[in-house]
Amino acid sequence: MNLFSKFEAGLPIAEFLAKYGNESHRARWQSATAQTLLTDEQQKLLRTFTRRTNVLVLAGAWCGDCSSQCPIFERIAEIAPVVVTRYLDRDEHADVQAALQINGGNRVPVAVFFSEDGQEVARYGERTLARYRQLVSQLTGEGCATGFVKGTDPVQQAVVQEWIDQFERVQWILRLSPRLRRLHND
Repeated sequence: MNLFSKFEAGLPIAEFLAKYGNESHRARWQSATAQTLLTDEQQKLLRTFTRRTNVLVLAGAWCGDCSSQCPIFERIAEIAPVVVTRYLDRDEHADVQAALQINGGNRVPVAVFFSEDGQEVARYGERTLARYRQLVSQLTGEGCATGFVKGTDPVQQAVVQEWIDQFERVQWILRLSPRLRRLHND
């Protein structure tokens, strides 16, 4: 499967939520977006990004993990306009869902990072290490997060940083790519 062709079919976040979310879903995503704050240091780093990074996100508007993490991607793209995100609904795109399974399961969100010319660079998804550490320490058997976000929550702040680390890693892969350096003469 050519996942980059799926990026081209993906929707910007507002269109994705309008099509797949109900009023309650959209309210939860809006609340999480309002609570997702980037530090000055994080913003300074993101402003150094120069390579276009296309990010395909497999998500569900109903999903708590998605509503708590996808706004992070949008905050990153606001500060680093070279980052372009597109969203696909997990249930409507069963072929992508099957291709992006994690540990044999249908998980969301999953982000696939592409270069400007459609080369896959990396995949990352579902939950970050900080969130898994929290869940393991609680051992509550939680199956799906609520998606309610508090910007002051240290675990959520760690999740934001872990996603920024993934975006940064991809940016440096792209920035140091001999193929792209030749293309951009840098």
